[in-house]
Amino acid sequence: MKKHSVLAWSMVVALGGFLFGFDTAVISGAEKSIQQFWNLSAFAHGLTISIALIGTVIGSLIGSKPSDRFGRKNTLYFVAAAYLLSSLGTALADNWHVFLAFRFLGGLGVGISSVTAPIYISEVSPAHRRGRLVGLFQFNVVLGILISYLSNYLLSQGGEASWRWMLGVQAFPSIIFLVLIYFIPESPRWLILKRGATEKALEILRIINPLNCNEELASIQKSGLDIQQNKSADGLFSGKYNKPVMLAVLFAFFNQVSGINAIIYYAPRIFEMAGLGAHSSLLSTVGIGMVNFIFTLLAINIIDKVGRRTLMLIGSIGLIVSLALIAFTFLGAKSSGFQIPIYVMLFIAFFAFSQGAVIWVFISEIFPNQVRAKGQTLGSSTHWVMAALIAFCFPYLAESFGGANIFFFFCAMMVLQLIFVWRMMPETKGQSLEQIETGIVMH
Repeated sequence: MKKHSVLAWSMVVALGGFLFGFDTAVISGAEKSIQQFWNLSAFAHGLTISIALIGTVIGSLIGSKPSDRFGRKNTLYFVAAAYLLSSLGTALADNWHVFLAFRFLGGLGVGISSVTAPIYISEVSPAHRRGRLVGLFQFNVVLGILISYLSNYLLSQGGEASWRWMLGVQAFPSIIFLVLIYFIPESPRWLILKRGATEKALEILRIINPLNCNEELASIQKSGLDIQQNKSADGLFSGKYNKPVMLAVLFAFFNQVSGINAIIYYAPRIFEMAGLGAHSSLLSTVGIGMVNFIFTLLAINIIDKVGRRTLMLIGSIGLIVSLALIAFTFLGAKSSGFQIPIYVMLFIAFFAFSQGAVIWVFISEIFPNQVRAKGQTLGSSTHWVMAALIAFCFPYLAESFGGANIFFFFCAMMVLQLIFVWRMMPETKGQSLEQIETGIVMH
């Protein structure tokens, strides 16, 4: 029963990932109707689509502050409320400025969720199951994207107001998330390190790790004493944490220069560049969602057995091959119509199996207790700033340089990622957070 309690807590918090994915992707089905409804200029339309991404960047930058000050659980209440208000506000908005404000609020929720949810799950998970449990967050992000595509397709026949239903339907899972947060405990590490609530934390640790709960409590308390004795070194950029900082920034950077968000946001455009019709392009996009879902599920089921580093080595090689195939096919565009979607789905499979499944697990593990929220913020904000840059630049770069050159660039970046994983990335499977801290920061 206790084993299932930790799984249940993780599944509740991972619902934030589902809403993260749903909120990010749902706009793709509504954006043309929204542009027509308010007769938006190209600039206003671009702002409408990107305003949530701007909110996400800001949310990821500030995410550690409420998480450290008010607790992981209370911050998740805010995230759930942001998703709920965003879905209702955008669906019912009677003018464009109100619509923008609520889309921005949803973006804040996504950004803060990408910091707080992985931290919470990593802090309540036993070492031998942590990869799988934190991986639930990414699995739910992918599930949210897939369900939003299907939801948009089903609701698209609803007439002129169908875009309002597309955005408003998110209110239902948001309410469920808001209610279920009540039933999860606070992170025991936050209770000890930020509130000194040792007895309450020990009760939670008994459920998480009944055989070694006292040893784990002592380990966390020792970490707390180290914080008190080294106040001057507490800053994330004090020099003490250079290695986890470097690992988080490079990991998040490579995540985005793989081209993943260019493909997620612009898949129909990429397929049309390759010669497919609009209808076939839309169908291929649903295929991307399915492949992403299947290979993320596979990865989170084996991440604690084979390890984070092994998944990244296999994935990096697969990404290099698939991106090279896409680029070479664009060079000989005559036969690219049916090949490009196949190669893109191959790319999605390797991405979901490696970077997609590993990023939130790895970044949530590598920082010591005293700076974990700040470190997660750094990794998450690097990820979202890069996502925004790629999303903004891709249409212009594709038009200016052509598909082949863009994908050759992504391919070259994945060669660098392979070198990074091979030479610099440590393995973290099966270790407690305090053991990882000793291994990465102390050496």
